[in-house]
Amino acid sequence: MTKDKEFEHLRRVAIMGNGGSGKTWLARRLSLALDRAPVHLDDVHWQPGPHGIARDKAIVIEEVRQLSLTSRWLIEGVYGWLINVILPRTTMLVFLDLPEDECIASIRARGKQRGESDESFEELIDWVSKYRERRNNWSSFESHIRMFEEFPNEKVRLGSRTEIIEYLDRVNDL
Repeated sequence: MTKDKEFEHLRRVAIMGNGGSGKTWLARRLSLALDRAPVHLDDVHWQPGPHGIARDKAIVIEEVRQLSLTSRWLIEGVYGWLINVILPRTTMLVFLDLPEDECIASIRARGKQRGESDESFEELIDWVSKYRERRNNWSSFESHIRMFEEFPNEKVRLGSRTEIIEYLDRVNDL
């Protein structure tokens, strides 16, 4: 099998999971193996500058849809409503399903980002802690697991840091 054929299922990769699960970390490392820059959905969803100002939802959806039409991409984010936009063209779905306490520890270790206030940082921690409790929310476990289970193409669900590293090693060995 040629290297191109081995990478075929990795043409258009979507990574989803809770905040702090390691989506950005994994995307950065996969980008080296796949030779493409990762797209971080936080950068698409939020306006540059002060933390917490969302861009127009219709514009964001259209930008993500247009991006999904390209031949190769690597997109990661917590926003199920945006992952759902790209799923029809996704060739590999990666679901990072780590325990909330590990996600919270990761967020605390990385610290505040994008000019977050102490208050907004603690709100993020609280939001991440309720991942499995949220209902009718595109960024919940409920939504992510439904998308994962219904996804018809190649997919992988990783439940620990060890599984994430092992998956990355397998991709790097291709």
